[in-house]
Amino acid sequence: MTRPGFLLSVWPWRSITYLLTGTLTGAVALVGIASTAVVGGVLVVVLVGLPLLVLLALAGIPVAWVERRRLRLIDRDPIADQHQVPAAKGLWTWLTTRLREQATWRELGYALLFAGLLWPVDAFAIMIGLLFPLAMIASPLVMATVGDGQETKVLKVWTVTTWPAAFGIAVLGLVLLALGGYALGAAAGARAELTRLLIAPRESDLGAKVVELTRSRFRLVDAFEAERRRIERDLHDGAQQRLVSLTMTLGLARLDAPPGPLADQLAKAHDEAGRALAELRELIRGIHPKVLADYGLQAAVADAADRSVVPVDVELELFARLPQAVEAAAYFVVCEALANIAKHSGANRAKVTGEHRDGRLFMRVSDDGRGGAVAGTGSGLTGLADRVSVLDGRLSLSSPPGGPTLLCVEFPCEPIDRSA
Repeated sequence: MTRPGFLLSVWPWRSITYLLTGTLTGAVALVGIASTAVVGGVLVVVLVGLPLLVLLALAGIPVAWVERRRLRLIDRDPIADQHQVPAAKGLWTWLTTRLREQATWRELGYALLFAGLLWPVDAFAIMIGLLFPLAMIASPLVMATVGDGQETKVLKVWTVTTWPAAFGIAVLGLVLLALGGYALGAAAGARAELTRLLIAPRESDLGAKVVELTRSRFRLVDAFEAERRRIERDLHDGAQQRLVSLTMTLGLARLDAPPGPLADQLAKAHDEAGRALAELRELIRGIHPKVLADYGLQAAVADAADRSVVPVDVELELFARLPQAVEAAAYFVVCEALANIAKHSGANRAKVTGEHRDGRLFMRVSDDGRGGAVAGTGSGLTGLADRVSVLDGRLSLSSPPGGPTLLCVEFPCEPIDRSA
């Protein structure tokens, strides 16, 4: 509105359209809500009116739906639907979900305010800012036609009997129409902001965006884990099997070859193939160990402890499978911790403990090494901490100089049934 070309832009027309449609929509809402309330109240004594009263409680939903679309005339920032997606299909599930939502009752309150007060305000703004100036501008035309060139009434209040007065009022109407364009723009903007405040406060939009962002992060984690399992299966069933076959073929050829340079080359090739197979198996285990997918976190941690250079005691109390993303994150945290213990701690022994209680998985990795470990200084724990936070978990490290070192991680999760 502060731009010089505001009156020549589309915004005055958009403001007028917004206020006019608000008047029409509000009148329709008033008739619909009032008639539903009256009929439902009369028939409630015979129980027939109960569905109508339930329908009245949901009256704000279609009104808010229309208002969100009308706001696009004025507000370039669209309002997201605040309603939740029902957990299952069916009318009853949808109905119970809607009646329990705060958004439904907020929209009902807006619908009642809209039908009782706001649409008359829209109509009044249109009348003052548009209709009155247009009536003044039309004074000479009305005087020439209806008044036979003798007189005319302006706004049903002033009687004009001369042509100079009629044209003067028309010029004044043009000035008021220009001022009315700004007034209608301001009224439409204020009206739109009030609608947004009542239907979907910006704090609610921010909360909805945070919830959706959290859900998208969970979906990305699930997709990432699914892709890791696919790569592990492809390597395990494809490249690894081919390397096994190649190793066996080279071994048989080595046995059949007579002593000499050929036997030496076959022996060298056989050893290289064996080392490549061992490296591939380690790579597969690092991507997503098969024991984790097949037998769960407890077996996978026990396997990692068996492969550790430092002796590791494992005490896990897990009696059910957990979500795949949680198991994978917990497993890789343990593996990274054991790798750090072997490389940097100088420990003689390590210990992994864990349990699931109160809806959370708790894992702890400790060692009797020299301590002084700091997350984020090349320990590899920074990326794992980010991965833990994606699952709404927490990772903490205690490692004073001289030891001992204790790494703790916890995830909110519930056991799942994978046999279904």
